[in-house]
Amino acid sequence: MAWLCLSASVSTGVRAAFVRSTPSRSAAFMHTVNRRNSLSIPSTLKLSTTTPVESTETSYDVVNKERGLDTYDPASFEGDIYKWWENSGCFQPDAKQQPYEGQKESYVLPMPPPNVTGRLHMGHAIFVALQDVLARFHRMRGRPVLWLPGTDHAGIATQLQVEKQLLVEGTTREDVGREEFLKRVWAYKEEQGGHITRQLRSLGASADWSRERFTMDKDLSEAVVEAFVRLHEKGLVYRGEYMVNWAPLLQTAVSDLEVDYADEEGKLYYFKYMVEDSDEFLPVATTRPETICGDTAVCVHPEDDRYKHLVGKNVVVPMSGGRTIPIIADEYVDMEFGTGALKITPGHDPNDYEIGKKQNLPTINVMNKDGSMNVNAGDYNGLDRFDARAKLWEDIEAADLAIKVEPHMQRVPRSQRGGEVIEPLVSSQWFVKTEGMGAKALKAVEDGDIKIVPQRFEKTWSNWLTDIHDWCVSRQLWWGHRIPVWYVGESGEEEYIVARNEDEARTKAVENGHPEDIVLRQEEDVLDTWFSSGLWPFATVGWPQNEGVAGSDLERFYPAACLETGYDIIFFWVARMVMMGLELTGKSPFNTVYLHGLVRAADGSKMSKTKGNVVDPLDTVAEYGADSLRYSLVTGVTPGQDIPFSQEKIEANRNFANKLWNCCKFVTGNALRDLSDEEMSSLGVDGPIGKEEFDTLSLPERYIVSKCHELVASVTEDIEKYQLGAAGSKVYEFLWDQYADWYIEISKTRLYESVGGDSEEEARAARRVLVYVLDTSLRLLHPYMPYVTEQLWHHLPRAPATDERAAHALMLADWPQLDDETPLVTSDEAVHRFQCFQALTRSIRNARAEYNVEPGKRISAVIVAKGELLEALEAEAKSLVALAKLDPDQVTFYEAGSDEAKAATAEESVQLVVQDGVEAYLPLSGLIDPEKERQRLEKQSEKLAKEIQKLSGRLQSKGFVDKAPPAVVDKARSELAELEDQAAKIETSLAALP
Repeated sequence: MAWLCLSASVSTGVRAAFVRSTPSRSAAFMHTVNRRNSLSIPSTLKLSTTTPVESTETSYDVVNKERGLDTYDPASFEGDIYKWWENSGCFQPDAKQQPYEGQKESYVLPMPPPNVTGRLHMGHAIFVALQDVLARFHRMRGRPVLWLPGTDHAGIATQLQVEKQLLVEGTTREDVGREEFLKRVWAYKEEQGGHITRQLRSLGASADWSRERFTMDKDLSEAVVEAFVRLHEKGLVYRGEYMVNWAPLLQTAVSDLEVDYADEEGKLYYFKYMVEDSDEFLPVATTRPETICGDTAVCVHPEDDRYKHLVGKNVVVPMSGGRTIPIIADEYVDMEFGTGALKITPGHDPNDYEIGKKQNLPTINVMNKDGSMNVNAGDYNGLDRFDARAKLWEDIEAADLAIKVEPHMQRVPRSQRGGEVIEPLVSSQWFVKTEGMGAKALKAVEDGDIKIVPQRFEKTWSNWLTDIHDWCVSRQLWWGHRIPVWYVGESGEEEYIVARNEDEARTKAVENGHPEDIVLRQEEDVLDTWFSSGLWPFATVGWPQNEGVAGSDLERFYPAACLETGYDIIFFWVARMVMMGLELTGKSPFNTVYLHGLVRAADGSKMSKTKGNVVDPLDTVAEYGADSLRYSLVTGVTPGQDIPFSQEKIEANRNFANKLWNCCKFVTGNALRDLSDEEMSSLGVDGPIGKEEFDTLSLPERYIVSKCHELVASVTEDIEKYQLGAAGSKVYEFLWDQYADWYIEISKTRLYESVGGDSEEEARAARRVLVYVLDTSLRLLHPYMPYVTEQLWHHLPRAPATDERAAHALMLADWPQLDDETPLVTSDEAVHRFQCFQALTRSIRNARAEYNVEPGKRISAVIVAKGELLEALEAEAKSLVALAKLDPDQVTFYEAGSDEAKAATAEESVQLVVQDGVEAYLPLSGLIDPEKERQRLEKQSEKLAKEIQKLSGRLQSKGFVDKAPPAVVDKARSELAELEDQAAKIETSLAALP
């Protein structure tokens, strides 16, 4: 089954995709095709169910046009279109035009790299939708766009999956060894990797897949090593013993940002700390009795009269065999909280750790790395920490040291990846100093070098960076970038060397006086995944290899223009990229940070597998098409606002796509039917309508072109300012409310003789405007709904593509307004006059509805207006006849205040006051059949009279009024008043009948 790889030169102006013969371009293209051929095709990118393409030399746009437009079925064309785009090289930066002197600045979007073995979820769908809007918009505006995709090795998540496989096999990573384990992980990556990027394609992501990167690619791994070495040379990397968040299941340290806190029901244990050689005791409370084994002091407030006399004495640690610890005083203790006496466990609590350093207390670690108790726990050695908690408390109760146990809601720290309870532990780790780097990142935003959208997140940014802690970058994992540190000698870690590789480390060791055969042992730990991700904007375009190389990708595509991502990783990733970029390249990695909200369930709750409210975007795409999902996620929300997932909204937007499809079918199947090739060619849009042509058009045409041009300016400004939701909604409203509901209907009065179309000049102008406005609208909508707009655009008359373009595709066509300095032509006067026409039409339609005029019946009308407005309305009499369903032989126009107008309006009529002195008079005799209307009204009056009598009698009943609840009585009185009002109106209408 052939993929549509080539674009052959044909008479319609389509050109060969391989015409462009620059070496880099050809190499990149071949690289793309070869890579894609090795991938299986996901179900969401299945080939069209319509007639298969016979020739690989025919471009998809030509085949698509030849097929014609049937019913809207996104599954039948979305996959074919995407393959055509990708295989033609449309996603590459120079797909629209070759680089030239004075070219617009590149627009670079680094794609947040999803986990390499992950699967698509709504978080991916929202970033694809938003980033693709930006990429397609700026590409069409003539900027070289690089949307750079890739995947992250996801150290913890990926290793956890492979370790689970080993457990099923009855073994562990320690059993198989590091080398064999890493082989297993790479095999798992090859097996599971690639699904996510194929799924991103199904959403229409126009990323340059020929440049797809993986954080553990060879050159990116070299960049990670270089970054670590340079930071160390700057004095920003150090090794030290600090309190870290330890994940016992994963057996690695995790950062503060990788810990979730959950409110969970627990217990608060009160017990006695007996004063040495005394019957006195200090009442102490804890939520973790197992840590008592690691206590090194009991602390009270120095001004607490209850305990002042005990400060300086010792207490005996329960169940420790007699170990004593001091009673100390520190203002940190809150006298009013709990018992006022605080056990201090520097080895297992971050606050206690700080007090321990301040008071020079020893630190005792009572736990192993797997969460079991160690030898420092005495009799509890080897027990799981939670089993030890139960056993130790049981022993405390037996020793008569227990006071009470109370239920207690507590904030429990859990690992985001493993889900287990985090254990604070003091451990030797590698850290990056962040105070200075954080200050630079803070200043970049304060000085405007980086703009955050929405602006409210600047405060969040400032708060975090002004209270930043050093970054623990070591992880006790095997999958990831191994830390480039070598310890000198066969044992010990006192002396170490930071180097780019072992050869460089050995050279440095010899320079330090060691023999050439000195034993060097590389650090076992790997770097935090976020360390490599922090280099993403510049490492992916050639840092450090191409530093200072003129014309390189690094020079051309760094810094990036925009980093679009979720607000939930502003610290995980965004802040670290800014810190690393400024420190290692001297430049901010991007000039705009656009933060989107989270996609939530319809009720606003978080999507969760346990709740069963997770929606698979691929299922949504299969049912409604990618365009409907994308458009629903992007529109109707503001930047940074969470998005409630709405199936009804997606369905409504599929209906919108169907409406657009039918509009195009009308234009191509009716307005353009039977035109010659020359006439079709003349209708191809190759630029905006200018003033000279505009001034020749009639009022409806000048109105719709004016509104279209206003839309272009508004949408362009909105997207440039990152108001993506507002821009997308405006295109929807224009297409549905103005183009489809008004202009298409009016165009029929130009095209069809049966409704007044008797002028070839008018018909030609209508065809020109129908095509022009639809073409322009498709261009505006394309960033939001790329598939349906591309599919439809091929069916319109099109100007030939330039030889520079990779394909004759809408995604590479020009945006309707390339130059911000030259506004498109509009006419306020035309807009105002046509709005009067619209108001007049609506008034007549409303009157028809109010008087229950049969839908097919045509009525008479007298229109009164002044001067040029009267002339404009009269010139569109046939449009008014068609839209308001008037009798063409019974519609007259008169100058306001004239004798003719007074005479024409003397007949008993319904008067409609519209606006700007425009009035309409609808003779009653034409609106209704008096006898039929009398019968209808009398019947309705009799029915109301019965209902009034019944309800009135009920209200006159003393039993009802006295016994019924007041609210029920009030409701009945309100209903009676409404019925009486309706009856009065009917009597008025009966009296008005002739």
